[in-house]
Parts: sequence; C-alpha cells; structure tokens
Amino acid sequence: MSIQSTIDPYTSRTLFSGVRTRRIFGFCIDVLAILILTALSSLLVFILGIFTLGLGWLLLPILWQCVALAYTAFTLGGPNAATPGMRAMGLEMRLTNGTMPYPLLAAIHALLFWFSMTFLTPLVLLVSLFSDRKRLLHDIILGTVVINSSVERR
Repeated sequence: MSIQSTIDPYTSRTLFSGVRTRRIFGFCIDVLAILILTALSSLLVFILGIFTLGLGWLLLPILWQCVALAYTAFTLGGPNAATPGMRAMGLEMRLTNGTMPYPLLAAIHALLFWFSMTFLTPLVLLVSLFSDRKRLLHDIILGTVVINSSVERR
C-alpha cells in the first residue's frame, strides 16, 4: 500500500487517528532535545568567546533559534521525515501528494510555526480541531500532513 494512494482522510481514517495527541507529546520531546543541544552549544560558544576575547559571545542571543532551526531542518527534512520526538510517537510528515519533505521545507515549516504562535497566540492550534486531517495552520499553508507511520508500515 503506497502512501500516495492513501493520503485521503475520508478513505483512510487510521492514518490520522491520534495524530493530534501524539504530536503534542512529540513536540515536548523535541523541546527537551533542543534544550539539551542548546545547553551543549552554549558551553561551546562560551569557550569560543574566551578564545576570541568576547566576540564569540555575540552568538549567544541567537543560539537557540539556530539550534532549533537546524534540528528541525535536518531531522524533519531528513530521510525519516520526522523529528526524534515525532519518531518516538510514531509520526511522519508528508506533503499532501505523499512525497517526503526536504530540509528547506522543514525549516520554513518551523519558522511558520514560530511566527504563527507568536503573532496569533496558541489559539491558532484550534485549527486542528476543525481540520479533516488534524492539520495546523502552518501545515495547511505549506501543504503538509502528519500521519501515523505505523499504519503506513503495515
């Protein structure tokens, strides 16, 4: 069974069952991973700042954004089409035509999420309650969908 033929939420509801809840828990796992990576890279930037007489410390204010963007771009846009948190919850991201996302799309996906949460408040997450595929606003804009990867493997 190919994912291209089963992307319709009306013919294959199992692809989207439990996606919203799993996605929230996967996000929490990813936030923890990003915090750990940011702490490690902050230590590296601190040491770099000592050797560069303080110039390296100019990276500290934007460090977490860079770490989070790289984390999302290379994991969500990678061969598994999922961040480690999404993989732990059994989720994958696909474009609506069934193809896998690429790193640039994953980075844009993360940026749209951050901007929508910043400017439209967390109420933007209510969009998933009314979406047939349990998609969020930035998923709809980019034409992506999150599915149960366990259903696809069966």
